[in-house]
Amino acid sequence: MSRSRRSAGLLLFRVTEEAAGERDVEVLIGHMGGPFWAGREEAAWSVPKGEYGPDESAEAAARREFTEELGVPVPPGEWIALGESRQRSGKTVTAWGLEAELDVASVVPGTFTMEWPRGSGVQREFPEMDRFAWCTPEQAAERLIAGQRVFVDRLRTQVRRAAASPDA
Repeated sequence: MSRSRRSAGLLLFRVTEEAAGERDVEVLIGHMGGPFWAGREEAAWSVPKGEYGPDESAEAAARREFTEELGVPVPPGEWIALGESRQRSGKTVTAWGLEAELDVASVVPGTFTMEWPRGSGVQREFPEMDRFAWCTPEQAAERLIAGQRVFVDRLRTQVRRAAASPDA
């Protein structure tokens, strides 16, 4: 009996202003580590996220994965639900946005071990994400894997809608 794979993640953002005075965002994304992603930039970045099983909530998984992948605690603040997206691999990703500052120099990425080169019998350790960057939505659209780009669009829409609200 197969179980569909699910991941959850947290997309940090900071609010910026465009020249026209409209609110916008920058998002923090990470370049996927390991030999498969080395040398690639386009569609090789991700929201910090990870898989979880039936005994863990998506929120708990997002918090755990953020801490594991960046090596720093989740900043305080209100989480903004960004919904779900199904990736080409069939995995369903759930994400939240969180407005916070984070100095990428403070990040200490988690690692994973795999046989490399394949068939060599040699186990090597690689960072889960090998670098992080604050990106504009346009930069993120080029860098993020296709199934996660929708989260930046949804976040941007929510931030702009909140700015336009009379209660903002």
